[in-house]
Amino acid sequence: MRATARIGAAADGRGATVLPLLAGEGPLALRRTRGEGTEAGVMLVGAMSAPLGGDHLTVEAGAGPGARLLLRSAAATLALPGRHGEPARYDVRLTLADRSAVRWLPEPLVSVRGSDLRVRTRAELAPTARLLLREEQVLGRTGELPGLLRSRLTVTRDGRPLLDQELACGPGAPGGWDGPAGLAGHRALGQLLVVDPDFGADPPRARMLGEFAAVTPLAGPAVLVTVLAPDALRLRDLLDSACGTYGW
Repeated sequence: MRATARIGAAADGRGATVLPLLAGEGPLALRRTRGEGTEAGVMLVGAMSAPLGGDHLTVEAGAGPGARLLLRSAAATLALPGRHGEPARYDVRLTLADRSAVRWLPEPLVSVRGSDLRVRTRAELAPTARLLLREEQVLGRTGELPGLLRSRLTVTRDGRPLLDQELACGPGAPGGWDGPAGLAGHRALGQLLVVDPDFGADPPRARMLGEFAAVTPLAGPAVLVTVLAPDALRLRDLLDSACGTYGW
C-alpha cells in the first residue's frame, strides 16, 4: 500500500492560521482540531492497521509565512510484519517558511516483533522559522522482542545542515545496539528537537536531565534532548519536562 497525507497551513492576514490543503489517503486520515492561540490543529487518525511490511506511508506538511501549525496523532503507530517479509517505509516531510512555527507531536511508534520499518523525517526551515519535533519509539509490546527499526532525522535551516542522525535497533541492526554503549537494556527511546531563533541570543546549555537523558545544544539556534527510559510512560514524562523548559 502507498498512501500520502498532505497538509498546507497559511496565515490569513488577521492573526489566525487556515488550512487550504488537508488531504489524506488510505490509513492516513486527517481531522481538523483546535490549536492553541493562533495555531491551526491537525490530528492524524489511523483508519486501518499500518504500516505493514511493504507499505510506504508519507506525511507532507508545509507552513507558509507566518503560519502556526500543530500536528498530532490520535494513537500510537504499530509497525507490523507483512506477509512476505518486506520492509515498510514511513516518511515525514516538513517545510517551514519565514516566521512560521510548527509543532510535530505524534504518539509513540511501537516496533512489533517480526516487523521491519524504515522511518525518515526531513524538515526544511527558513531562517526565522520555529520547529518543535518529538519522536518516541518503543521496542516491542509488553514482554515482546522488537522488530527491526531504522530511523533517520535530517534538518536543514536556511539551506544548511542543522542535524542529521540515524538510529538502527532490533534484530538485524549493527551489533552493540542494546549494549552498554547503546540502549543499555532500555526499551523506550525518544528525542525532542527545538529550533528557535531566540536561542541565537540565549543558547541553552548542555546538561543532564537524569542518568539517561541529555540536553545537547546544536551548532545553530537549536537544542536536542535525547532520552532513554524503561517504558513509554517514563519517556513521555521526561520529554514533557524538557518541552516545558525549551518549547512553547
